[in-house]
Amino acid sequence: MSRFRKLSHAIWHCQYHIVWVPKYRFRILTGRVGEEVARCIRAFAEQQKAEVIELNFKPTMCTC
Repeated sequence: MSRFRKLSHAIWHCQYHIVWVPKYRFRILTGRVGEEVARCIRAFAEQQKAEVIELNFKPTMCTC
């Protein structure tokens, strides 16, 4: 699949980089919670006819 989308009068390539940080940087996006969040993101993207190219979670250090 080409990274460009095409119509008869236009060609485009649109990508978004989204960073979501939980409050106080708690490590909640691990295990089953992380799996459920990933499922929800993919379901929403499919509903909006969008494509998720890469999805990953990084454990962060809590600086509290």
